[in-house]
Amino acid sequence: MGFFSPMIRLNQNEISFPNPQHYDGHEGIIAYGGDLSMERIWFAYENGIFPWFNPGEEILWWCPDPRFVIFPEDLKISKSMRKILNNNLFTFTENKDFAAVIKNCQEVSRKGQDGTWISKELIESFTKLHHYGLAKSIEVWQNNELVGGFYGLQIGKVFCGESMFAKVSNASKAGFIHFVETHKKELALIDCQSHTEHLESLGATMIPKREFLKILQENNERR
Repeated sequence: MGFFSPMIRLNQNEISFPNPQHYDGHEGIIAYGGDLSMERIWFAYENGIFPWFNPGEEILWWCPDPRFVIFPEDLKISKSMRKILNNNLFTFTENKDFAAVIKNCQEVSRKGQDGTWISKELIESFTKLHHYGLAKSIEVWQNNELVGGFYGLQIGKVFCGESMFAKVSNASKAGFIHFVETHKKELALIDCQSHTEHLESLGATMIPKREFLKILQENNERR
């Protein structure tokens, strides 16, 4: 069983984290500090940890319990969304414009949110990860205009979603459904990190942290 302890400050010169299997941190926060280098971010995600913090504040590293995820076979598609997809209101691409997707995720305003956690340093590191084929983007187009999308990291057979945006109604939902339906045979799980009604409506659910970490480890091809 895990235990609650004071938050651990990371050494900026050493890429390491407390083991989230045995350390519960404080309200899901595993550690703080460190940096946002490509190497640290990749190591964090391989261990079920992700950064999330307010601009100008310390970097916070999270591994919440429970974890919000979606199993591909549990994807829910409403009749209205199926109609939108069947009417081909949108077209979809992958990795066609990663830079535009992550920039829109940074800039597009969201209800109930002031500002963004997507800093210049995060963009630089995720862009490097994209160049190595580790981060991917899904673009949603309408009349040749980018109207939605999302990006994340592919850890073996687990896709770790980072952020999504939509400039027109249902664009990000349509992109997410397309992505899951296209890749469901090669995906064991999609990590949604924290609860949103948007993703819950598509079939996302809470599972214990230990179950999430077990699935992540079993489906990481590098392990």
